Amino acid sequence: MKHGKKYLEASAKYDKQKSYSYDEAAKLVKELSFAKFDETIELSVKLNIKKSQTVRDTTVLPAQFTAEKKVLVFAKGEKAEEAKAAGAAYVGDTDLIDKIKGGWLDFDVAVATPDMMRDVGRLGPILGRRGLMPNPKTQTVTFDIKGALAELSKGRVEFRSDKTGVVHLAIGKVSMDPESVGKNAEHVVSEIIKKKPAEAKGDFISSVALSSTMGPGVRVEVKDAL
Repeated sequence: MKHGKKYLEASAKYDKQKSYSYDEAAKLVKELSFAKFDETIELSVKLNIKKSQTVRDTTVLPAQFTAEKKVLVFAKGEKAEEAKAAGAAYVGDTDLIDKIKGGWLDFDVAVATPDMMRDVGRLGPILGRRGLMPNPKTQTVTFDIKGALAELSKGRVEFRSDKTGVVHLAIGKVSMDPESVGKNAEHVVSEIIKKKPAEAKGDFISSVALSSTMGPGVRVEVKDAL
């Protein structure tokens, strides 16, 4: 993969083989950023797990940074009214299902009550590919609509290992202070460790790194991560 001049100049400013503490890595990522926009800072955690194993959960970051999300709620009756009162951007049942089938996807998160999942499940091919399918594991299939929306408004995020055993997650912005980004990174890694599969053998975490949207990756000391 070829990189541009600014990326190569940034890469030359630090020791790529060295590992840093969370705060040091976050500070370095901030210093190495060069884009004219407020770059997102991403955490990458390489796990030693089998292809059949998945690490997945949700958490609320200590230092919030994401913009308010448009939450869609599939619900009927009292639960629909609860969703409206709690501030959901869109609330409905078969009407929203038909709208999504027609190609409409102007929302960031979908929540559904359990009794709606039989109908919502038909949207699997559409929502699943985009990571928008409500799922009990991410607490987006629940009768506690008010609680779910409250958590999402606080900045609840989902983390999930991909097919290669890597968890990629946006945890901040370059404009944030490094300490806040470091706290977010440390928090997410600790949550990932809690989800270690019982069958996973040996060292669970292989590597941890931080990077900005356009900038190079900075290694985090795995001992700190553990």
